[in-house]
Amino acid sequence: MSVATGTTNYFTAPQHELLRAQVRDFAESNVIPRIGEMEKSKVVNVELSRLIAQQGWLGVTVNPKYGGMGLGHLAKTIIIEELSRVSGAMGAIVQASQLGVAKIVHFGSEEQKRHWLPAICDGNCMPTIAVTEPDSGGHVVGMSSTAERVAGGYVLNGRKVFVGNSHIGDLHGVVMRTGPGSGGLSAFLVPSNARGFSLGPHRPALGLHGFSFGELIFDNCFVPMENLLSEEGDGLSVAYSSSILYGRPNLTAVALGLHQAIVERTVNFAQTHRRYGEPLAALPTIKQKLGQMQSQLMTAKLTAYYAAHLLDEGVPCDAELISAKLTNVEYSLDAARTAMEVHAAHGLDPGRHIERLLRDANHIYAPAGTSDVQRLRLAEVALGTYQEQWSAHFSEQLRVRTSVTIPPASMQVQY
Repeated sequence: MSVATGTTNYFTAPQHELLRAQVRDFAESNVIPRIGEMEKSKVVNVELSRLIAQQGWLGVTVNPKYGGMGLGHLAKTIIIEELSRVSGAMGAIVQASQLGVAKIVHFGSEEQKRHWLPAICDGNCMPTIAVTEPDSGGHVVGMSSTAERVAGGYVLNGRKVFVGNSHIGDLHGVVMRTGPGSGGLSAFLVPSNARGFSLGPHRPALGLHGFSFGELIFDNCFVPMENLLSEEGDGLSVAYSSSILYGRPNLTAVALGLHQAIVERTVNFAQTHRRYGEPLAALPTIKQKLGQMQSQLMTAKLTAYYAAHLLDEGVPCDAELISAKLTNVEYSLDAARTAMEVHAAHGLDPGRHIERLLRDANHIYAPAGTSDVQRLRLAEVALGTYQEQWSAHFSEQLRVRTSVTIPPASMQVQY
Protein backbone atom coordinates (compact mmCIF):
# COMPACT_ATOMS: atom_id res chain seq x y z
CA MET A 1 0.00 0.00 0.00
CA SER A 2 1.53 3.28 -1.08
CA VAL A 3 0.94 6.74 0.29
CA ALA A 4 1.11 9.95 -1.72
CA THR A 5 0.87 13.38 -0.17
CA GLY A 6 -0.23 16.77 -1.44
CA THR A 7 -3.34 15.69 -3.38
CA THR A 8 -6.97 15.11 -2.44
CA ASN A 9 -7.69 11.49 -3.38
CA TYR A 10 -7.88 8.39 -1.18
CA PHE A 11 -8.07 4.67 -1.87
CA THR A 12 -9.64 5.43 -5.21
CA ALA A 13 -9.78 4.10 -8.76
CA PRO A 14 -10.52 6.35 -11.75
CA GLN A 15 -14.21 5.36 -11.49
CA HIS A 16 -14.32 6.70 -7.97
CA GLU A 17 -12.81 10.02 -8.99
CA LEU A 18 -15.26 10.35 -11.88
CA LEU A 19 -18.09 9.79 -9.43
CA ARG A 20 -16.58 12.33 -7.03
CA ALA A 21 -16.40 14.94 -9.80
CA GLN A 22 -20.02 14.29 -10.79
CA VAL A 23 -21.30 14.62 -7.22
CA ARG A 24 -19.20 17.72 -6.54
CA ASP A 25 -20.46 19.39 -9.71
CA PHE A 26 -24.04 18.56 -8.76
CA ALA A 27 -23.59 19.83 -5.20
CA GLU A 28 -21.99 23.09 -6.24
CA SER A 29 -24.53 23.72 -9.01
CA ASN A 30 -27.73 22.60 -7.30
CA VAL A 31 -27.19 22.67 -3.54
CA ILE A 32 -25.13 25.81 -2.89
CA PRO A 33 -27.76 28.16 -4.38
CA ARG A 34 -30.38 26.72 -1.97
CA ILE A 35 -28.37 26.83 1.26
CA GLY A 36 -29.34 30.38 2.18
CA GLU A 37 -33.05 29.65 1.91
CA MET A 38 -32.74 26.37 3.81
CA GLU A 39 -30.94 28.13 6.65
CA LYS A 40 -33.54 30.88 6.71
CA SER A 41 -36.69 28.76 6.46
CA LYS A 42 -35.44 25.65 8.33
CA VAL A 43 -38.07 23.59 6.52
CA VAL A 44 -37.57 20.25 4.80
CA ASN A 45 -36.38 20.79 1.23
CA VAL A 46 -38.51 18.21 -0.57
CA GLU A 47 -37.60 19.39 -4.07
CA LEU A 48 -33.85 19.10 -3.56
CA SER A 49 -34.25 15.78 -1.72
CA ARG A 50 -36.09 14.33 -4.69
CA LEU A 51 -33.55 15.74 -7.12
CA ILE A 52 -30.75 14.01 -5.20
CA ALA A 53 -32.69 10.74 -5.18
CA GLN A 54 -33.19 10.97 -8.96
CA GLN A 55 -29.41 10.86 -9.49
CA GLY A 56 -29.51 7.15 -8.63
CA TRP A 57 -27.16 7.54 -5.65
CA LEU A 58 -29.51 5.87 -3.18
CA GLY A 59 -28.79 2.66 -5.07
CA VAL A 60 -25.02 2.95 -5.02
CA THR A 61 -24.63 -0.28 -2.98
CA VAL A 62 -27.52 -2.12 -4.65
CA ASN A 63 -26.89 -4.97 -7.09
CA PRO A 64 -27.37 -3.83 -10.72
CA LYS A 65 -29.93 -6.60 -11.27
CA TYR A 66 -32.27 -4.54 -9.07
CA GLY A 67 -31.38 -1.28 -10.84
CA GLY A 68 -28.54 -0.24 -8.54
CA MET A 69 -25.05 1.04 -9.27
CA GLY A 70 -23.32 -1.87 -7.52
CA LEU A 71 -20.31 0.27 -6.63
CA GLY A 72 -20.17 -0.47 -2.92
CA HIS A 73 -19.37 1.36 0.28
CA LEU A 74 -16.31 3.34 -0.80
CA ALA A 75 -18.33 4.89 -3.62
CA LYS A 76 -21.17 5.52 -1.16
CA THR A 77 -18.72 7.26 1.18
CA ILE A 78 -17.59 9.55 -1.63
CA ILE A 79 -21.17 10.50 -2.53
CA ILE A 80 -22.11 11.34 1.06
CA GLU A 81 -18.80 13.12 1.70
CA GLU A 82 -19.09 15.35 -1.37
CA LEU A 83 -22.68 16.32 -0.64
CA SER A 84 -21.82 16.99 3.02
CA ARG A 85 -18.85 19.14 2.00
CA VAL A 86 -21.43 21.57 0.62
CA SER A 87 -24.41 20.77 2.87
CA GLY A 88 -24.48 18.41 5.83
CA ALA A 89 -28.27 18.27 5.46
CA MET A 90 -28.10 16.92 1.91
CA GLY A 91 -25.38 14.43 2.82
CA ALA A 92 -27.60 13.31 5.70
CA ILE A 93 -30.44 12.60 3.27
CA VAL A 94 -28.35 10.03 1.42
CA GLN A 95 -26.86 8.54 4.57
CA ALA A 96 -30.31 8.06 6.14
CA SER A 97 -31.73 6.56 2.96
CA GLN A 98 -28.90 4.05 2.89
CA LEU A 99 -30.08 2.69 6.25
CA GLY A 100 -33.43 2.09 4.62
CA VAL A 101 -31.75 0.35 1.70
CA ALA A 102 -29.75 -1.92 4.01
CA LYS A 103 -32.74 -3.59 5.64
CA ILE A 104 -34.11 -4.65 2.25
CA VAL A 105 -30.77 -5.72 0.78
CA HIS A 106 -29.87 -7.90 3.75
CA PHE A 107 -33.23 -9.06 5.08
CA GLY A 108 -35.74 -8.60 2.27
CA SER A 109 -37.26 -11.51 0.38
CA GLU A 110 -36.64 -11.78 -3.33
CA GLU A 111 -40.14 -10.46 -3.95
CA GLN A 112 -39.54 -7.47 -1.64
CA LYS A 113 -36.23 -6.71 -3.34
CA ARG A 114 -37.75 -6.81 -6.81
CA HIS A 115 -40.66 -4.66 -5.75
CA TRP A 116 -38.88 -1.95 -3.76
CA LEU A 117 -35.23 -1.71 -4.80
CA PRO A 118 -35.76 -0.57 -8.43
CA ALA A 119 -38.02 2.23 -7.20
CA ILE A 120 -35.40 3.29 -4.65
CA CYS A 121 -32.62 3.21 -7.21
CA ASP A 122 -34.45 5.38 -9.73
CA GLY A 123 -35.42 7.93 -7.09
CA ASN A 124 -39.14 7.19 -6.87
CA CYS A 125 -38.99 5.78 -3.34
CA MET A 126 -37.06 7.19 -0.41
CA PRO A 127 -36.62 4.63 2.38
CA THR A 128 -35.98 5.12 6.10
CA ILE A 129 -35.36 3.01 9.16
CA ALA A 130 -37.18 3.70 12.43
CA VAL A 131 -35.95 2.18 15.69
CA THR A 132 -35.47 4.87 18.37
CA GLU A 133 -38.35 5.60 20.76
CA PRO A 134 -39.02 8.52 23.14
CA ASP A 135 -38.57 6.51 26.34
CA SER A 136 -36.01 3.84 25.38
CA GLY A 137 -33.74 5.97 23.18
CA GLY A 138 -30.84 3.94 21.82
CA HIS A 139 -31.68 0.97 24.08
CA VAL A 140 -33.27 -1.08 21.32
CA VAL A 141 -34.42 -3.95 23.53
CA GLY A 142 -36.22 -1.43 25.72
CA MET A 143 -38.66 -0.40 22.99
CA SER A 144 -42.38 -0.66 23.72
CA SER A 145 -44.07 -0.04 20.36
CA THR A 146 -45.98 -3.16 19.32
CA ALA A 147 -47.01 -5.15 16.29
CA GLU A 148 -49.95 -7.47 16.90
CA ARG A 149 -50.64 -10.39 14.59
CA VAL A 150 -54.12 -10.23 13.05
CA ALA A 151 -55.82 -11.84 10.09
CA GLY A 152 -53.80 -11.06 6.98
CA GLY A 153 -51.04 -9.07 8.67
CA TYR A 154 -50.11 -6.94 11.67
CA VAL A 155 -51.46 -3.91 13.51
CA LEU A 156 -48.75 -1.49 14.66
CA ASN A 157 -49.03 0.92 17.58
CA GLY A 158 -46.47 3.31 19.05
CA ARG A 159 -44.09 6.15 18.21
CA LYS A 160 -40.62 6.39 16.69
CA VAL A 161 -38.43 9.49 16.98
CA PHE A 162 -35.28 10.92 15.40
CA VAL A 163 -36.09 9.12 12.17
CA GLY A 164 -33.87 10.34 9.35
CA ASN A 165 -35.88 11.44 6.29
CA SER A 166 -39.07 11.15 8.35
CA HIS A 167 -40.99 13.77 6.40
CA ILE A 168 -39.86 12.80 2.91
CA GLY A 169 -39.74 9.03 3.33
CA ASP A 170 -41.97 6.84 1.18
CA LEU A 171 -41.16 3.52 2.85
CA HIS A 172 -40.35 3.20 6.54
CA GLY A 173 -38.50 0.19 7.89
CA VAL A 174 -39.90 -0.11 11.39
CA VAL A 175 -38.78 -2.36 14.24
CA MET A 176 -41.62 -3.25 16.62
CA ARG A 177 -42.19 -5.57 19.57
CA THR A 178 -44.00 -8.81 18.69
CA GLY A 179 -43.03 -10.69 21.84
CA PRO A 180 -40.95 -10.49 25.02
CA GLY A 181 -37.20 -9.93 25.31
CA SER A 182 -34.58 -9.42 22.64
CA GLY A 183 -36.07 -12.20 20.52
CA GLY A 184 -39.42 -10.47 20.49
CA LEU A 185 -38.56 -7.73 18.00
CA SER A 186 -39.60 -7.82 14.36
CA ALA A 187 -39.19 -5.52 11.37
CA PHE A 188 -41.81 -4.31 8.92
CA LEU A 189 -42.00 -2.27 5.73
CA VAL A 190 -44.57 0.51 6.20
CA PRO A 191 -45.49 2.70 3.21
CA SER A 192 -46.08 6.35 4.09
CA ASN A 193 -49.69 6.06 2.86
CA ALA A 194 -50.53 3.13 5.16
CA ARG A 195 -53.79 3.41 7.07
CA GLY A 196 -53.11 4.47 10.66
CA PHE A 197 -49.71 6.01 9.93
CA SER A 198 -48.99 9.72 10.48
CA LEU A 199 -46.15 12.15 11.12
CA GLY A 200 -45.48 14.43 14.04
CA PRO A 201 -44.87 18.09 13.15
CA HIS A 202 -41.49 18.95 11.70
CA ARG A 203 -39.44 20.69 14.38
CA PRO A 204 -36.30 22.53 13.22
CA ALA A 205 -33.25 21.72 15.30
CA LEU A 206 -29.78 23.17 15.88
CA GLY A 207 -28.51 22.39 12.39
CA LEU A 208 -28.94 20.23 9.27
CA HIS A 209 -31.61 22.65 8.05
CA GLY A 210 -33.39 21.17 5.03
CA PHE A 211 -33.18 17.64 6.47
CA SER A 212 -35.90 15.94 8.51
CA PHE A 213 -35.37 13.64 11.49
CA GLY A 214 -38.74 13.57 13.14
CA GLU A 215 -41.49 11.46 14.62
CA LEU A 216 -43.51 8.61 13.12
CA ILE A 217 -46.85 7.75 14.75
CA PHE A 218 -48.58 4.37 14.45
CA ASP A 219 -52.21 4.28 15.55
CA ASN A 220 -53.67 0.87 14.71
CA CYS A 221 -51.60 0.97 11.54
CA PHE A 222 -52.22 -2.14 9.45
CA VAL A 223 -49.57 -3.74 7.25
CA PRO A 224 -50.08 -6.97 5.28
CA MET A 225 -48.17 -10.15 6.04
CA GLU A 226 -45.90 -9.68 3.01
CA ASN A 227 -44.50 -6.52 4.62
CA LEU A 228 -42.79 -8.49 7.39
CA LEU A 229 -39.01 -8.34 6.85
CA SER A 230 -37.36 -11.74 7.18
CA GLU A 231 -39.08 -13.57 10.04
CA GLU A 232 -40.62 -12.69 13.38
CA GLY A 233 -37.85 -12.21 15.93
CA ASP A 234 -35.27 -10.84 13.47
CA GLY A 235 -35.90 -7.19 14.37
CA LEU A 236 -32.87 -6.86 16.63
CA SER A 237 -30.60 -8.11 13.85
CA VAL A 238 -32.17 -5.64 11.41
CA ALA A 239 -31.60 -2.76 13.82
CA TYR A 240 -28.06 -3.62 14.89
CA SER A 241 -26.68 -4.62 11.50
CA SER A 242 -28.10 -1.52 9.82
CA SER A 243 -26.60 0.73 12.49
CA ILE A 244 -23.16 -0.88 12.50
CA LEU A 245 -22.67 -1.66 8.81
CA TYR A 246 -24.40 1.42 7.38
CA GLY A 247 -25.13 3.95 10.13
CA ARG A 248 -21.58 4.26 11.40
CA PRO A 249 -19.80 4.49 8.02
CA ASN A 250 -22.53 6.76 6.61
CA LEU A 251 -22.28 9.19 9.51
CA THR A 252 -18.51 8.96 9.23
CA ALA A 253 -18.84 10.20 5.66
CA VAL A 254 -21.07 13.11 6.69
CA ALA A 255 -18.58 14.15 9.38
CA LEU A 256 -15.74 13.84 6.88
CA GLY A 257 -17.46 16.10 4.35
CA LEU A 258 -18.14 18.71 7.02
CA HIS A 259 -14.55 18.43 8.22
CA GLN A 260 -13.21 18.97 4.70
CA ALA A 261 -15.37 22.08 4.29
CA ILE A 262 -14.25 23.47 7.65
CA VAL A 263 -10.57 23.09 6.76
CA GLU A 264 -10.98 24.52 3.26
CA ARG A 265 -12.85 27.58 4.49
CA THR A 266 -10.47 28.18 7.37
CA VAL A 267 -7.36 27.94 5.20
CA ASN A 268 -8.92 30.32 2.69
CA PHE A 269 -9.78 32.80 5.44
CA ALA A 270 -6.27 32.62 6.89
CA GLN A 271 -4.75 33.26 3.47
CA THR A 272 -6.99 36.17 2.50
CA HIS A 273 -7.64 37.93 5.82
CA ARG A 274 -4.82 40.31 6.74
CA ARG A 275 -3.50 41.22 10.16
CA TYR A 276 -0.44 43.35 11.00
CA GLY A 277 0.10 43.99 7.30
CA GLU A 278 0.31 40.34 6.23
CA PRO A 279 -2.00 37.33 5.76
CA LEU A 280 -3.28 35.79 8.97
CA ALA A 281 -1.70 32.51 7.83
CA ALA A 282 1.76 34.03 8.32
CA LEU A 283 1.31 34.12 12.09
CA PRO A 284 3.01 31.15 13.82
CA THR A 285 0.03 30.62 16.13
CA ILE A 286 -2.33 30.37 13.17
CA LYS A 287 0.04 28.04 11.33
CA GLN A 288 0.01 25.72 14.35
CA LYS A 289 -3.77 25.60 14.25
CA LEU A 290 -3.86 24.97 10.50
CA GLY A 291 -1.27 22.22 10.85
CA GLN A 292 -3.33 20.53 13.55
CA MET A 293 -6.46 20.74 11.42
CA GLN A 294 -4.68 19.25 8.43
CA SER A 295 -3.23 16.42 10.49
CA GLN A 296 -6.62 15.51 11.92
CA LEU A 297 -8.27 15.68 8.50
CA MET A 298 -5.68 13.32 7.01
CA THR A 299 -6.13 10.85 9.86
CA ALA A 300 -9.91 11.07 9.66
CA LYS A 301 -9.90 10.34 5.92
CA LEU A 302 -7.63 7.35 6.35
CA THR A 303 -9.93 5.77 8.91
CA ALA A 304 -13.07 6.50 6.87
CA TYR A 305 -11.77 5.19 3.57
CA TYR A 306 -9.99 2.19 5.02
CA ALA A 307 -13.13 1.03 6.84
CA ALA A 308 -15.24 1.46 3.68
CA HIS A 309 -12.65 -0.46 1.67
CA LEU A 310 -12.77 -3.36 4.13
CA LEU A 311 -16.55 -3.49 3.78
CA ASP A 312 -16.15 -3.72 0.01
CA GLU A 313 -13.61 -6.51 0.44
CA GLY A 314 -15.99 -8.47 2.67
CA VAL A 315 -13.44 -8.47 5.49
CA PRO A 316 -14.57 -8.45 9.16
CA CYS A 317 -14.25 -4.81 10.15
CA ASP A 318 -16.68 -3.91 12.93
CA ALA A 319 -13.83 -2.38 14.94
CA GLU A 320 -12.64 -0.27 12.01
CA LEU A 321 -16.18 1.03 11.45
CA ILE A 322 -16.48 1.94 15.13
CA SER A 323 -13.10 3.66 15.14
CA ALA A 324 -13.87 5.56 11.93
CA LYS A 325 -17.08 7.00 13.36
CA LEU A 326 -15.38 7.98 16.62
CA THR A 327 -12.38 9.57 14.90
CA ASN A 328 -14.33 11.48 12.27
CA VAL A 329 -16.94 12.85 14.66
CA GLU A 330 -14.44 13.95 17.29
CA TYR A 331 -12.00 15.45 14.78
CA SER A 332 -14.73 17.32 12.89
CA LEU A 333 -15.90 18.87 16.16
CA ASP A 334 -12.31 19.74 17.06
CA ALA A 335 -11.82 21.32 13.64
CA ALA A 336 -15.01 23.36 13.98
CA ARG A 337 -13.86 24.77 17.30
CA THR A 338 -10.40 25.57 15.94
CA ALA A 339 -11.98 27.22 12.91
CA MET A 340 -13.98 29.46 15.22
CA GLU A 341 -10.75 30.39 17.01
CA VAL A 342 -9.04 31.29 13.74
CA HIS A 343 -12.02 33.26 12.46
CA ALA A 344 -12.69 34.90 15.85
CA ALA A 345 -15.77 37.14 15.60
CA HIS A 346 -15.88 36.57 11.83
CA GLY A 347 -16.84 32.94 12.55
CA LEU A 348 -20.21 34.13 13.85
CA ASP A 349 -21.08 35.60 10.45
CA PRO A 350 -23.51 33.23 8.64
CA GLY A 351 -22.04 34.37 5.35
CA ARG A 352 -18.79 32.59 6.18
CA HIS A 353 -20.64 29.32 6.94
CA ILE A 354 -18.37 28.29 9.83
CA GLU A 355 -21.16 28.59 12.38
CA ARG A 356 -23.39 26.43 10.12
CA LEU A 357 -20.73 23.76 9.81
CA LEU A 358 -20.23 23.82 13.59
CA ARG A 359 -23.95 23.32 14.17
CA ASP A 360 -24.19 20.54 11.59
CA ALA A 361 -21.18 18.69 13.00
CA ASN A 362 -22.86 18.47 16.39
CA HIS A 363 -25.75 16.55 14.84
CA ILE A 364 -23.46 13.64 13.89
CA TYR A 365 -22.37 12.92 17.46
CA ALA A 366 -25.33 10.91 18.80
CA PRO A 367 -26.71 8.74 15.95
CA ALA A 368 -25.43 5.15 15.74
CA GLY A 369 -23.86 5.59 19.17
CA THR A 370 -22.20 8.53 20.90
CA SER A 371 -18.42 8.67 21.21
CA ASP A 372 -18.72 7.12 24.67
CA VAL A 373 -20.51 4.13 23.16
CA GLN A 374 -17.85 3.78 20.45
CA ARG A 375 -15.10 3.82 23.09
CA LEU A 376 -16.87 1.14 25.10
CA ARG A 377 -17.10 -1.10 22.03
CA LEU A 378 -13.44 -0.49 21.21
CA ALA A 379 -12.56 -1.38 24.81
CA GLU A 380 -14.34 -4.69 24.24
CA VAL A 381 -12.23 -5.18 21.10
CA ALA A 382 -9.06 -4.51 23.10
CA LEU A 383 -10.14 -6.87 25.90
CA GLY A 384 -11.19 -9.60 23.50
CA THR A 385 -14.81 -9.52 24.66
CA TYR A 386 -16.45 -7.95 21.58
CA GLN A 387 -19.05 -10.50 20.55
CA GLU A 388 -20.87 -9.74 17.31
CA GLN A 389 -19.16 -9.36 13.94
CA TRP A 390 -21.92 -8.14 11.69
CA SER A 391 -19.44 -7.41 8.91
CA ALA A 392 -18.42 -11.08 8.96
CA HIS A 393 -22.02 -12.28 9.02
CA PHE A 394 -22.91 -10.33 5.87
CA SER A 395 -19.49 -10.48 4.19
CA GLU A 396 -20.73 -12.15 1.00
CA GLN A 397 -23.47 -9.55 0.51
CA LEU A 398 -21.13 -6.65 1.30
CA ARG A 399 -18.33 -7.69 -1.04
CA VAL A 400 -18.17 -5.67 -4.26
CA ARG A 401 -17.63 -7.74 -7.40
CA THR A 402 -17.49 -4.98 -9.99
CA SER A 403 -14.38 -3.62 -11.69
CA VAL A 404 -14.43 -0.56 -9.46
CA THR A 405 -12.92 -2.53 -6.54
CA ILE A 406 -9.18 -1.99 -6.14
CA PRO A 407 -6.99 -4.94 -5.14
CA PRO A 408 -5.22 -4.14 -1.83
CA ALA A 409 -1.76 -4.46 -3.33
CA SER A 410 -2.39 -1.69 -5.86
CA MET A 411 -4.48 0.60 -3.71
CA GLN A 412 -3.43 4.23 -3.64
CA VAL A 413 -3.78 6.02 -0.33
CA GLN A 414 -3.55 9.73 -1.07
CA TYR A 415 -3.97 13.04 0.66
